[in-house]
Amino acid sequence: MELRTRVQVGEKGRIVIPVDMREALGIKPGDTVDISVKDYEVRISTMQSRLRRAQESVRSYVPVGVSLADELSAERREAARHE
Repeated sequence: MELRTRVQVGEKGRIVIPVDMREALGIKPGDTVDISVKDYEVRISTMQSRLRRAQESVRSYVPVGVSLADELSAERREAARHE
């Protein structure tokens, strides 16, 4: 997904995130967002979008049909048997 727009910076350095971008990220009034600078760009993200990106990254290492939660539970049960 790529949304692009141009906004003007207000006197106190404030910008308004356009409604279509807020809706795409699920940002609502009162929400907290993360703002970072990377590669000379300002990036705005939500905790939900960062979590989704992390999950997608992990999925690339986990074979289809494998549940990490199930594997962890099995390992814990096995460890408990040996205690």
